[in-house]
Amino acid sequence: MDETDVRILKAMADHGTVSPNDIKEQTDIPKSTIYYRIDKMKEDGTIRNEIFDLDNDRAGLGITIISEVIATYDAEYHTTVGEKLADIDGVSHVYFMMGDTDFIVISHLPDQDHVEDLISSFEAIDEVERTSSQYTISTTKTGGNVFSNHDLETLFAAHDIDATTDEP
Repeated sequence: MDETDVRILKAMADHGTVSPNDIKEQTDIPKSTIYYRIDKMKEDGTIRNEIFDLDNDRAGLGITIISEVIATYDAEYHTTVGEKLADIDGVSHVYFMMGDTDFIVISHLPDQDHVEDLISSFEAIDEVERTSSQYTISTTKTGGNVFSNHDLETLFAAHDIDATTDEP
């Protein structure tokens, strides 16, 4: 994987697209190169499918850190602290929680130095009182497309669709 691959993957992630036209607009990489690189990343397993499912290890982001963050309560702190956490390099998910933990933060990082930078970035946020972070040893299941985690009956119910009719 080189800079061109990374730029293509970043454009895909940022803009939620696998369209070479859209990627070209974002990166100025020629469409022929984009087609070729996407095909190569599909062949080597970096891109698993057309809905941009990346293998984090092959993409150079094989360290997954799950962090609990305790913050000082204030009006709208869930938004202000959540946005500050979300802006940290490597953070992919920020969840505001009920209970003793204020936030769960999931990060995908390339190496130990970036783990240290992540923790330092948490500590640099004034409202953060303390954190507890864990490395994952292995991944049993990743989220993928959330529709794949539910059966049709559940999805129909979530959208108030009457599944007893034969309408397409």
